[in-house]
Amino acid sequence: MARISETRALEAVERALELAPIIDGHNDWAWETRLTRGGTVEGLEGPLAGDTDVLRLRRGRVGGQFWSVFVEDESRGSDHVAQTLEQIDWVHRVAEAYPEDFLLARSAADVETARATGRVASFLGAEGAHSLDDSPAVLRMLAALGVRYLTLTHNRNSAWADSATDERRHGGLSERGREMVRELNRLGVLVDLSHVSPETMHAALDITDSPVIFSHSSCRALTDHPRNVPDDVLVRLAGNGGVIMIAFVPQFVDHEYRHWFDGDRLDAPPVVPMSRVADHIEHARETAGVRHIGLGGDFDGTDEFPEGLSGVDCYPDLLAELARRGWSAADLAALAGGNVLRVLRATDARFAGARTPTALPR
Repeated sequence: MARISETRALEAVERALELAPIIDGHNDWAWETRLTRGGTVEGLEGPLAGDTDVLRLRRGRVGGQFWSVFVEDESRGSDHVAQTLEQIDWVHRVAEAYPEDFLLARSAADVETARATGRVASFLGAEGAHSLDDSPAVLRMLAALGVRYLTLTHNRNSAWADSATDERRHGGLSERGREMVRELNRLGVLVDLSHVSPETMHAALDITDSPVIFSHSSCRALTDHPRNVPDDVLVRLAGNGGVIMIAFVPQFVDHEYRHWFDGDRLDAPPVVPMSRVADHIEHARETAGVRHIGLGGDFDGTDEFPEGLSGVDCYPDLLAELARRGWSAADLAALAGGNVLRVLRATDARFAGARTPTALPR
């Protein structure tokens, strides 16, 4: 597409944000605050040293955020459950401490309520099935507390799913893993396929009856990183109805940076322009379709970001880069939040339904 003028690009961004809010799939502010501020909810207005604060969320026109309630996966056991609950508690406390800025959200309708009152709809996403200690009962209780997605692994394999960055153990999903995907579907908790191996991606797509998401991944065809999504998976999103939310992580979007990151890092890191992220978004649109793309920046989840994407205030700048490439307001709105809203609406009724136990043990 031919590039358009700056004035027309900014007009397209404004029209897009009238049609749909920006909803990001993954932000690690809870974990960053746990590490650097002892889990306090005081003094979050900003400016803060990290990637996220209240001031920059407003500048970035963020209307919805999936806050990752991540905990490390070095070990196994019930400690992970307690730590995940502490992360959930932090998000709840933030919403209580800043009632004019945040609204705890469980549904697409809550996004509209938050938007009408000028707040950020705050969803919960659990990153890694180690958070469950392999217990469907814990999964049901996390859903009851508002967790809207579960990433099937983190960097290590979970008890029943293979990670993209670990040795093959389950052939994608074990039988227990397939049962857990069905339980996620039943509960209306979104299956998040970021961090999992391609074999796991395909296995989950084979059995899920609901749209899946990739909360923070990019495209393997452009950057050959194990955390990225191959094209043969992307093309399946159209049939599934799911969404890939493109991450801004430099080693995911730029080959030279990935080579530096995996090396000795003695030299200064290469500069990664914002255009690399835009390239991944465009590739995902071309491969999966415009109804299957979104934004999953992974702010506060890595140390560096591309030039021009230094924090949560930068989303409109990325939309403007795409608008300059000729993207319509409607397509920008789909990317910004319209597509993930569709996925939420498709699963909201189940999420709001009964959480009675199934035959799954524990």
